Amino acid sequence: MKLDYNSNCCLKFQFLLCRSNVSLLGLGNHKEDSPFLNNVDAARKNDFYDRNLALFEEELDIRPKVSSFLSRLVNYTNITQGAREHEEEESANVSRKKAPKAPNMGTLMGVYLPCLQNIFGVILFLRLTWIVGTAGIAQSLIIVFMCCSCTMLTAISMSAIATNGVVPAGGAYFMISRSLGPEFGGAVGLCFYLGTTFAAAMYILGAIEIFLKYLLPQAAIFHASGPHGGDSAMLNNMRVYGTLCLSLMALVVFVGVKYVNKLASLFLACVIISIFSIYAGAIKSITHPPEFTVCMLGNRTLERDLFDVCSKTVVVGNETVPSQLWRSFCPEGNVSSAQCDDYFSQNNLTEIPAIPGLASGIISDNMWGDYMQKNDVMEKAGLSSVDAKGPAESIGMYVTADIATSFTLLVGIFFPSATGIMAGSNRSGDLRDAQKSIPVGTILAITTTSLVYFSSVVLFGACIEGVVLRDKFGDAVNKNLVVGTLSWPSPWVIVIGSFFSTVGAGLQSLTGAPRLLQAIAKDNIIPFLRVFGHGKANGEPTWALLLTGVIAELGILIASLDMVAPILSMFFLMCYLFVNLACAVQTLLRTPNWRPRFKYYHWALSFLGMIMCVALMFISSWYYAIVAMGIAGLIYKYIEYQGAEKEWGDGIRGLSLSAARYALLRLEVGPPHTKNWRPQLLVLLKMDEDLHVKYPRLLTFASQLKAGKGLTIVGSVIQGNFLESYGETQASEQAIKNMMEIERVKGFCQVVVASKVRDGIAHLIQSCGLGGMKHNTVVMGWPYGWRQSEDPRAWKTFINTVRCTTAAHLALMVPKNVSFYPSNHERFSDGNIDVWWIVHDGGMLMLLPFLLKQHKVWRKCNMRIFTVAQMDDNSIQMKKDLATFLYQLRIEAEVEVVEMHDSDISAYTYERTLMMEQRSQMLRQMRLSSAERDREAQLVKDRHSLVRMGSLYSDEEEEVLESPTEKVHMTWTKEKCEAERRNHTNAPENFRELISLKPDQSNVRRMHTAVKLNEVIVNRSHDARLVLLNMPGPPRDTGGDENYMEFLEVLTEGLERVLLVRGGGREVITIYS
Repeated sequence: MKLDYNSNCCLKFQFLLCRSNVSLLGLGNHKEDSPFLNNVDAARKNDFYDRNLALFEEELDIRPKVSSFLSRLVNYTNITQGAREHEEEESANVSRKKAPKAPNMGTLMGVYLPCLQNIFGVILFLRLTWIVGTAGIAQSLIIVFMCCSCTMLTAISMSAIATNGVVPAGGAYFMISRSLGPEFGGAVGLCFYLGTTFAAAMYILGAIEIFLKYLLPQAAIFHASGPHGGDSAMLNNMRVYGTLCLSLMALVVFVGVKYVNKLASLFLACVIISIFSIYAGAIKSITHPPEFTVCMLGNRTLERDLFDVCSKTVVVGNETVPSQLWRSFCPEGNVSSAQCDDYFSQNNLTEIPAIPGLASGIISDNMWGDYMQKNDVMEKAGLSSVDAKGPAESIGMYVTADIATSFTLLVGIFFPSATGIMAGSNRSGDLRDAQKSIPVGTILAITTTSLVYFSSVVLFGACIEGVVLRDKFGDAVNKNLVVGTLSWPSPWVIVIGSFFSTVGAGLQSLTGAPRLLQAIAKDNIIPFLRVFGHGKANGEPTWALLLTGVIAELGILIASLDMVAPILSMFFLMCYLFVNLACAVQTLLRTPNWRPRFKYYHWALSFLGMIMCVALMFISSWYYAIVAMGIAGLIYKYIEYQGAEKEWGDGIRGLSLSAARYALLRLEVGPPHTKNWRPQLLVLLKMDEDLHVKYPRLLTFASQLKAGKGLTIVGSVIQGNFLESYGETQASEQAIKNMMEIERVKGFCQVVVASKVRDGIAHLIQSCGLGGMKHNTVVMGWPYGWRQSEDPRAWKTFINTVRCTTAAHLALMVPKNVSFYPSNHERFSDGNIDVWWIVHDGGMLMLLPFLLKQHKVWRKCNMRIFTVAQMDDNSIQMKKDLATFLYQLRIEAEVEVVEMHDSDISAYTYERTLMMEQRSQMLRQMRLSSAERDREAQLVKDRHSLVRMGSLYSDEEEEVLESPTEKVHMTWTKEKCEAERRNHTNAPENFRELISLKPDQSNVRRMHTAVKLNEVIVNRSHDARLVLLNMPGPPRDTGGDENYMEFLEVLTEGLERVLLVRGGGREVITIYS
């Protein structure tokens, strides 16, 4: 029966399918199949899906099925903050463990309300009224706009990063470190940690201020000893109570975080109730303003708690007597006494409403600022006053400024009230849909808080008297909290609510900061923080909490809310700066993994956010900004110095790649100008049997020559097959990299595997580098022991490399006796670097000593340049011209011209040449006879096999002995046996040929040059630290390669350190600027 092509193919396919099904159904060898399947797949071998994957079964352990991969991906849960990034392998008791609780928090409870709680804080209740009174409504709105705009732009960038994949609960630190790398991540992570820690100190100081000023003033331990001692006494009280409060809070956090989280809702309710009471009070003030009054003496504001009535006299019965206020200003207490304070005598007392109300029109008076110096008295501009000086003792009766104020100071104090936007991203592990909730919740929270701040600024300016607004501690309103005087139904609503909210915010900060430090420590990018990664058995960061408490205590000891606020502003601004930078870098690089679900971002917005962060840092406090940047810079350099071995796919790596690509494309335009030429090295290293670098001083010399500048590629060749030698390649690369690190060589390593060493070196010379960033100079070692070895591979590979560099127009440097070269730790305090300039080869000989003298090893050596004059040269003129040339090159060196007039060939030269040629001929015959013996043994072993003709010594011998046909069939015959016997009888004749050999005249001339030059060089430079001379090129006829090696040996005999140099065919040094 005749089948067409298609039916035939179908039958073949069905037959193959049946065979594969038989083997997969278990009829084959189980022992062969099982090792390629994991346990799960082995248990389900009869599964139809697995049968269809037989072609991939050998790689299922490294390339899992799509179904198992997706199941692991779907079951992925967000790791807790500071935990390991990668899941542990499943153990046998996984099924017995309790299943983790699925995240179920939405946008409102998971992001919006936590952000509100963290953003609203102590500044709103304790300092916003003072900021409005000092800066005025207009400038206060500018301050709020700047701070809120900065956080809004940062929130947009953060939303883009947070929605670009699954964000474990590491907050800002995780986002920055994974976007910008471990160096930036560690630096900014620690800055964020310090900011959170100082925030805890600020909240505690705010709580203690509320407690001692408004809740229980009687609890003060220290009291004022004079009219100006109140400030120092208050600071000491803050330190004592702040330390006690910090210790109590740390104990609560240590005992259990769950109690802090349970109280968070209560604290948030306090904040919301307090804010609503402010709005209610402002609305009520339209018709029924609160009955708080301010006592004014002239236009000066008096402290209301120091007297009972705002009057100079009071009527007791029918008699007018001096009031308590009179007795404060008039020590004698007599109504008619002239011993009163002049200002008190000449000005009247008036009472003005502290809260005129929303409809009073006071907003026009509070529109512009009134910045004050320390101890300036609060004055109202509209009241009449007779200017007069009074005694210094009376100053304690007035409300005065406790610090000097400025716009920049107010920015630094207000900015912490805009922070806290990271609360949602910190809880990403508990969110049902983090990629949706974080952007929506955070931006809504910032919008809400910004509206509250804007409206509060306007309401405070429109309802409260200016002198009361500028009164930071409410001295003019009988020691009441200023914002509390506006609230409804009672000032105590604000006082109690703000106290609990600040305590809650402090607890939250003390809870979050240690976990952030633990996350940084567990990432192991900062070695000295490693101890803080440990904690209690349940993972609570005990040691990190202890360090957090110590740092927060430093903030407590400052004891001033106004001084702590700018410090934490710096650290938060540093964090926000790098969040914006991360988003901008990722957006501009267009990295393939940058696919945020949040689409309303742009790199320009991120850059604007960066600019605003930097501007706010220097506006707030330029010296704090420099300190914060210095701390971040030191941490960055420390992590970089320690070598953070982390690859997180960060944007800085992508930025480096983009910059490198741009630079390489620019370099591709053309070869570098002579002024920019520097040796870009390809250092060829040889590895020993243990895969260690055989001559590490080659790397030492390279590091001294380069001093960290330009390109250095270290290459090596492993002989063999790449598939079989991959492990050796990796081990060799690691060994070379370790040696490069020891010798401080900054560069790249490349190891290639080739069947022949010379081919591998040729590949390195051709292919190393990329684009315009390619080597222009090859450094290779001298083949030591080439005379003693019967194996010509070493010197033939050497000469072949010289020819390759010449063909590729590359410069070549061969350090001879490299083991005598100095290490990087040695110092030459004197000595000379001698340059023997025999032929002009592009100026390499002039440039190399100059580069070497830049290194500390050679710095104190003097440079001497020798050149050779022949019979018809004017040596005096040559010396003048050379000195002029060096002067124009700006190179300082001694110049000497050596005359070589004796051109007669000596008997020593003749004998040396003869010995060289006889030795070469004898070694050639020995290699031939040895090859014949080895071939005869192989033929006896297997007469009827196909053998490959060639040397067993080296690849190079193949070229000499290989017949035109690659393989021939050899038969052991009688004629062959007789021919072999005749070859052995010819040995005495070969020896007689050696005796009667006459040297070649060209070799004699070359030997004469080598001997005469060596005599001159040794005579002049025998004590030089280093001798550089031109390296002659190899002969065009490859038959004289062995003689070429002898010439080089003769040329360099008797010199301790020699550097043979060949130029690359172009000028490398110029006299022009």
